[in-house]
Amino acid sequence: MSSDHFSVLTDADERKGHEVAVRLEQMRSVFGQLLLKRKLNLSEPLDVIAFRSDKEYADVAPILQGQPTTAPGFFISGPDRNYIVLNLFEPESWHAVSHEFAHLFLNYNYPPTQPWFDEGFAEYFSSLRLVGDQVEIGADPELGITWDEDILGNQIQKRDPPRSLTESLTAPVWLSIPDLFAMHEYRADYKEGTHHSLFYAQSWMVVHYLLNKNKLAETGMYFDLVENQKMPVPQAIQQAYGMSVAQLDHAVKDYFKSLTPLFLAVDASKQPDTKAFDLNSPAYQVSHGRAPLDAEDVGTSTAEIPVPEAQATVAEMELRLPEHKQQAERQLKAIIDDPKTENAIAHRALAWLYMQKKDFEQVTAELGQASQLDAKDPWVHYYSALARYQQAQATGTSIPGLANMMLDLRTVIDWDPEFAEAYNMLAVGRLEGGGTHSAADAIRPAIQLNPRNETYVLNLAEIDMAGKKWDDATELLNRLKGSANARIAHAAQKNLEDLPTLKKYGILPQPNSAAAPSDFSVDKLSPAQEISSVRDSDDSEAELTPQPAPVSQPDKRPVKFLKGTVTSVDCSHPPSAVLSFSAAGTILKLKTADYKTLLLIGADQFSCEWNHRAATVNYKAGVKGNGDLVSLELH
Repeated sequence: MSSDHFSVLTDADERKGHEVAVRLEQMRSVFGQLLLKRKLNLSEPLDVIAFRSDKEYADVAPILQGQPTTAPGFFISGPDRNYIVLNLFEPESWHAVSHEFAHLFLNYNYPPTQPWFDEGFAEYFSSLRLVGDQVEIGADPELGITWDEDILGNQIQKRDPPRSLTESLTAPVWLSIPDLFAMHEYRADYKEGTHHSLFYAQSWMVVHYLLNKNKLAETGMYFDLVENQKMPVPQAIQQAYGMSVAQLDHAVKDYFKSLTPLFLAVDASKQPDTKAFDLNSPAYQVSHGRAPLDAEDVGTSTAEIPVPEAQATVAEMELRLPEHKQQAERQLKAIIDDPKTENAIAHRALAWLYMQKKDFEQVTAELGQASQLDAKDPWVHYYSALARYQQAQATGTSIPGLANMMLDLRTVIDWDPEFAEAYNMLAVGRLEGGGTHSAADAIRPAIQLNPRNETYVLNLAEIDMAGKKWDDATELLNRLKGSANARIAHAAQKNLEDLPTLKKYGILPQPNSAAAPSDFSVDKLSPAQEISSVRDSDDSEAELTPQPAPVSQPDKRPVKFLKGTVTSVDCSHPPSAVLSFSAAGTILKLKTADYKTLLLIGADQFSCEWNHRAATVNYKAGVKGNGDLVSLELH
């Protein structure tokens, strides 16, 4: 089932699949309405899987305290794609992922903020109810009932139920606004702790106030002042909102006291008649209005897919859950072992798994099989490019098969023009190939599509360094050196220290033997630094935080062009090869790390027997007549 912006894989009937697509489209439209945005980016693919029964859902759901989660939906964040998984046996299962849904779209459509705004907005959005063509929003998203009913119909009061956000805010003491705005209870991978805290309660109410008092424009000004201009919070509040910290604090508290539906809901939740209390009652919502998108406006199309492909797609998702990884791997191998069920999805899923293990030989084998079965699968092209990229990162060498990698990425971008990471890898590939202008042209869309990804901004700074745009690079690096991401801050500071040498001599200083700090914590790495932040269930405690790859400098040597003759080829250390190349009376020794992936023109494959062949080379000069081949054209 597919709509304009979402694709839903489901074993339910067409009506249920259509309903899921409609709700997601409506959530998307409400989000855009709240942020006053007509166009929204989804800068990383999102797969939606919806099960019709409790049992099927429980078989794949995350395990909490030995049991499948009771939530009717869950969200998986990943460096290559995100997943929403729903249990359609439960009503309004989409509501279980509304908090994460808000985070996802904030990351791709709103500049960097402070945690209070993101968490407050996500809490506000998670109170969303869609009833027909009506939108209801603003209720307490963490309010629950105080009483339960046993199997005999007796009312039993819960012991120590968690406090709702409204109850937390009725306490006499609130955090000061500067303290609230400075807190960092935030995880970019959407894996958060309890929301029943004063931080979440106040964040929710401040955003509640800002949205309903139409102060989003002022809030954007505030974040520009504190994030970009580094203005202290009190001064930024005064300049942006036209009021002091004390006045803002007073305004938010007065606004909270005026929200009668919240207090009515708390009182009703404590009554012992659980059947009489409906958490979803419109009486407990603060705002009501017409949905910006009617269900009738959402067009969907349906396509049947073979059962083995559907099973492989579900297993591909399960690989992202440590508790289901082994089960999923066994199922995928069983699928490809049977000629009747073998499919490209199963092979590409195993390739992804092998990439996590850095087993690039197996990655290549699986992707080769996947390509034979479905050469048009865009994920096969993406993983092929990613594997080359990761291999270069792991070995500290040039990207093998650079030209093929860039062709794969162009295919991916044609399929999904909003895939930010594809643009980022394309930019890094172009920079390695010596094209600073084309690299800049590729990295800018990545930054526009994912404005919070500081890795992309760091890559732009390094592209500016390669292009000798010293002032632009310095401005970006000065901004990044204060990043909360220690890896980014360290890399930016190092580049700033290296800039004088690069400007004076045209090369970076040689690294010393002192290793960079290895205990950097990372919010969410791009695939250029990490294949996945999901760990195996038997990982040690020290591996809970993803560890960054070493920060490597791009190869800034210019690509040179030369006509001459290949006099001989040395293949004594495969897969590398060294060409003896004669031009203008000089013999150059030009090396390729892998002759099987070297870009060739005028020949179907590389030969170690070439001698006295007229040719043209693109290469990067080394020292004493040595260099590295970029491409070879035989005449």
